[in-house]
Amino acid sequence: MLTQKVKFTLGQDESLVSDSTHNQYVEVDIYERLPVPFGLVRFGVAPDHPEVKNVINTFTQTAKHSRCSFYGNVNVGKDVSIDELQQAYHAVVLSYGAEGNRSIGVPGEGLAGVYSAKDFVGWYNGLPNCRELSPDLSCETAVILGQGNVALDVARILLSPIDSLKKTDITQPALEALAQSQVRRVLIVGRRGPMQIACTIKELREMVNLPGTRPEMVATDFEGVAEALKDVPRPRKRLTELMLKTALEKPGEKEQERRNKASRIWGFRFFRSPIEVLADPNHNKIAGIRLAVNKLEGSGEGAQAVLTGEEEDVPCGLVVSSIGYKSLSIDPSVPFDSRKAIVPNIMGRVQQAAGLYCSGWLKTGPTGVIATTMNNSFDTARSLMEDMDSGTLDLSAAKPGSQSISALLEKRGVKPVTFSDWEKIDNVEMMRGEASGKPREKLLKVEEMLQDFSVNAGH
Repeated sequence: MLTQKVKFTLGQDESLVSDSTHNQYVEVDIYERLPVPFGLVRFGVAPDHPEVKNVINTFTQTAKHSRCSFYGNVNVGKDVSIDELQQAYHAVVLSYGAEGNRSIGVPGEGLAGVYSAKDFVGWYNGLPNCRELSPDLSCETAVILGQGNVALDVARILLSPIDSLKKTDITQPALEALAQSQVRRVLIVGRRGPMQIACTIKELREMVNLPGTRPEMVATDFEGVAEALKDVPRPRKRLTELMLKTALEKPGEKEQERRNKASRIWGFRFFRSPIEVLADPNHNKIAGIRLAVNKLEGSGEGAQAVLTGEEEDVPCGLVVSSIGYKSLSIDPSVPFDSRKAIVPNIMGRVQQAAGLYCSGWLKTGPTGVIATTMNNSFDTARSLMEDMDSGTLDLSAAKPGSQSISALLEKRGVKPVTFSDWEKIDNVEMMRGEASGKPREKLLKVEEMLQDFSVNAGH
């Protein structure tokens, strides 16, 4: 019986594998650039959200399946090309996410003190190429551009009591920097209004209840919002009601007492767009941000922010831009729509490229939560299975799969990390964490990951 070789390049999306392994003749190989698996779950999910990381257990079961193999420390597009993978496998699925940043596109965004949320999150979550970020937290006010869940993650980490962060898998350098942080006020800025905010109710509730903090909103931002609520879907309605309550209602005695004791402040600022990051007199670091004041045209999700001509300056020493991610092209042979920053596809089938598939944010653009991406990956897996069953995918010839790729990599001096190698890394991280009362202490350098476990002995 012929075995079909399917290959995945991995981003945030190992969920794809589990759907495919239902077919009893499919072998799945996962290639990952870093020596460690789990992509966005390890490096994107906030350290104080351990329950979200439980999906790692499902991923681990899949990775240990007898017909699934993991090859970490392999940079697809550099160590091995997509063409070479297509020659070795019947199908190749690209699932490497969106690692590029959307730039703010304003003067001064290159100044010291301006960071992308992707890099800031990567810094506190132990992404190797962000470990040297060492953001300057010596200012009182931080401004976050964007109002999605990632923006709220950053705000929460900046304002969380250090004792609660000590119990998470946040990196030690980030913990030490946050312990010394002077940031006392975080403003979360969006170009549209409360009815268009992009975060979900869980993340908002966490901000509202964050110990040691109190909210600071602008009452006029909420004019007309209560009246507009009757026509909106329930999730949006509940989210907006919580915002209204937080911003406008007089708190109860207990809540008032809590707020009086708070030493840190957070707040949304609506109808504002960045027009310039302002430099200090020496022009070497940030001193503030100039915001354009907007008004809305239209209503609901489709409302557009339009400039009023008014401007305001907000003094701050830290700006974190959380206005979105974008996928990057991995290999010149793969079709890529650089305007939409996705691989053009229909239901995960890459257009004009037989045997090539994509999933996750590479397929859809950076939208939705982990569950959305997971379901979207199952759809891609179903497309692949349909193509196998219908004969659209040519399975008539045997393909060597990892056998030929391993030989190529060896010739090129690349030593893949297997899943059992990862388990040694995992073990060391957990032991290091245990020593300081944390679930794990992540290794922050690729070289450390490789050297400590005789992985590069190629066993």
